[in-house]
Amino acid sequence: MPIINRVRSRRCVAAAAAMAAAVVTPLLASSTASAAAQAVTLPPVHANFDYQIGQPYTPPAGVTVVSRDYTASPAAGLYNICYVNAFQAQPGAESEWGDLLLRDASGDIVYDDGWGEAILDIRTDAKRQRIAAKVNSWIDTCASKGFNAVEPDNLDTFDRFDQISEANAKAFIKLLSAHAHAKGLAIAQKNTANFSTAHAETGLDFAVAEECGEWDECGDYTEGFGDNVIVIEYKEKYFKETCAGFGDRLSVVLRDVDVTAPGSGGYVRKTC
Repeated sequence: MPIINRVRSRRCVAAAAAMAAAVVTPLLASSTASAAAQAVTLPPVHANFDYQIGQPYTPPAGVTVVSRDYTASPAAGLYNICYVNAFQAQPGAESEWGDLLLRDASGDIVYDDGWGEAILDIRTDAKRQRIAAKVNSWIDTCASKGFNAVEPDNLDTFDRFDQISEANAKAFIKLLSAHAHAKGLAIAQKNTANFSTAHAETGLDFAVAEECGEWDECGDYTEGFGDNVIVIEYKEKYFKETCAGFGDRLSVVLRDVDVTAPGSGGYVRKTC
């Protein structure tokens, strides 16, 4: 499937790799267990991470954690994170969602124009339940394929579209967290740094943070998740700064913005 990547509120189609971490109970930075968390396998901290959201390929030597789209297969022998687009519809998929798309006062579908994605309407419990049923079917696919965790993207939609509230987002992600845990999967907070200490409201276990170095947010993620934070930077300058500040604690990778595979002219991948 075509992959789209974005900066900060970036819609990165993700996926995963296979297994390499101990089974633990997700902890808050304060060592208080999240209300929704069950015993799940978290990614190893300070790991060699690869963000293979453009297309899956043989992981470079030393990689232990990989992220891929839920339509892909996990990479054997590694820890697998499974990407799903949870808060927005894929481009051209409006007919799959019917009345579950957000509309403006004129009745027109609300789009994330930069990516051609319609926003899902999570404003009521009834609609949240229906949307979650579809997204949870993708989470079921992640589990059946052998992924270890799920990464629901666009959690921060509420911060970009006024019709959606923070409370709506928390209520919806909590539904996904409960389902992921029931399937034995850890679940990541994708971006949205201000949610990092809200475990009881979200049920999230670790963080996947794009450009936290550029936006000076890495400390916000570690406040809530300790060292259970995976960082992707897209600019060399901020990658170096993130490595200097957090490279001895967190999983940090530099990738090209298009998240291409080796062999392409734009491919970039570095680790601290």
